[in-house]
Amino acid sequence: MFPCIFKLQELLPGTVAKPLRRMAYKGEDGIQPLILMERIRVDGAAADASFNASTGELRWGSSAGVNWCLMMESEVLGFKTKGVKIIVKAFVFASKGASLGASGGKRARTRKDFVLEMPSEQCAMIWSDQFGDLINSFGRPRRLFIILNPYGGKRCALKIFQNDVKPLLEASGILYTLQETSYQLHARELAHKLDLLKYDGIVCVSGDGVLVEVVNGLLRREDWDTAVKVPLGIIPAGTGNGMAKSLLDSAGDSYSVFNAVFAIIRGHRRSLDVTTVQQGEARFFSVLMLTWDVDIESEKYRWMGSARFDFYSFLRVVNMRKYHGNVQFVPAAGYEIYGEPVDWRESCKDEVPEQTFGVAARVQQCRYTGPKISLEDLEWKSVNGPFILVWLNNVPWSGEDVMPAPEAKFSDGFLDVVIVKDCPKAAFLSLMLKMNDGSHVKSRYVMYLKVKAFRLRPGQRVGYPDKGGIIDSDGEVIARGEGTYECSLQETDLMAYGPPIQMTVDKGLATIFSPK
Repeated sequence: MFPCIFKLQELLPGTVAKPLRRMAYKGEDGIQPLILMERIRVDGAAADASFNASTGELRWGSSAGVNWCLMMESEVLGFKTKGVKIIVKAFVFASKGASLGASGGKRARTRKDFVLEMPSEQCAMIWSDQFGDLINSFGRPRRLFIILNPYGGKRCALKIFQNDVKPLLEASGILYTLQETSYQLHARELAHKLDLLKYDGIVCVSGDGVLVEVVNGLLRREDWDTAVKVPLGIIPAGTGNGMAKSLLDSAGDSYSVFNAVFAIIRGHRRSLDVTTVQQGEARFFSVLMLTWDVDIESEKYRWMGSARFDFYSFLRVVNMRKYHGNVQFVPAAGYEIYGEPVDWRESCKDEVPEQTFGVAARVQQCRYTGPKISLEDLEWKSVNGPFILVWLNNVPWSGEDVMPAPEAKFSDGFLDVVIVKDCPKAAFLSLMLKMNDGSHVKSRYVMYLKVKAFRLRPGQRVGYPDKGGIIDSDGEVIARGEGTYECSLQETDLMAYGPPIQMTVDKGLATIFSPK
């Protein structure tokens, strides 16, 4: 290989004649440009500019001491060429200004356009071709199917889309089809029937519930094994927004709609565990969490926004409840000290799988039946109640300000389990409030472990044999006992309260857009 320099004599009005330099390397496939350098105008001011097609750095500096460095992959949405002008549409950190350097930390980003005025249209064409080739090599999505829930959170999803999401998508040149949901499980139906060949991903403008519906819809398709690999995106517009918070926090990004959209535009993907929640033939597929009588009753305080979790924590302590029951699990390496050994075959031999509440129509639509593992060959452990709470998480955050599982990973093949059996009221209140930063796991009252599989046999409330609890998975009540709030809805639930509910993890089954 040998360096080669091409010179094109061009005049920039009002400046001294300068040569356009295009530095390249000549390889087996011909000449491949690496660096472009030119004297141009940026936002009307003369500047010396360079573009490194290998690293994606677009730099310029002026005699006034203004220096910029834009990274095409991490700071540029797209560009548009008009004659001699190239309009670079960027999404940069608000604090980034006169100094060079890559962005970092949890700072806010802002939209900014830079107008690069080239000395000729030929020069503009050369630079824009290089910009386009590089951006196309990133593998960013070009067509998205967007599902918007207009009823979630504070019913502001449509406003969020119009004001915050749409401008960024248009700046990046991404085409999209927008579909609003009209009823519960509508998103599941859409994902089940969608022609996936038309799109590079499915994006949910909603809380976590619509994302979960989409996963369940994909896993009910005949082509579920390929459908579930379609990248999924989440733009927070609900109340909890645990998945969006977990994704952004894992990359060190601040939690915001803008950062969530930009993560989708950049097109990075990561694998996501999917948990099969099963009772008899009834199945539900979870990607976020499962709770036993923890925060589902806070739904009646939804009007309070995210503050409802703190308010409900106070109420939960004042009226502390304990439940009889038993949990069994297969601990991950390093967590074998928890629980007592149990023979899984012996514990299951008297159980009769049930088809509950006439949900056969829903079950029959399921093509994916869960991970192919032999539960009998695993080393099971058991813990008996009473329990104050049992909480299983696939990702660290269950809401934008609630982090029950600080050690949870997106695709490690494990669920993170939080169990509290006995705890004084004052300590329990402190424990609940510490969930905003994950420090509750240090409490001596908390049992925190990772498991490959989990089995919950819920019982009745201590001192109230006629009252059961509530089991919620990813925001949907899947089973509730007698005496719970809205217990009249029992017949519409997927599972029964009382018989064992089993959870098994399929490592990295789904794919999700991620900041990294």
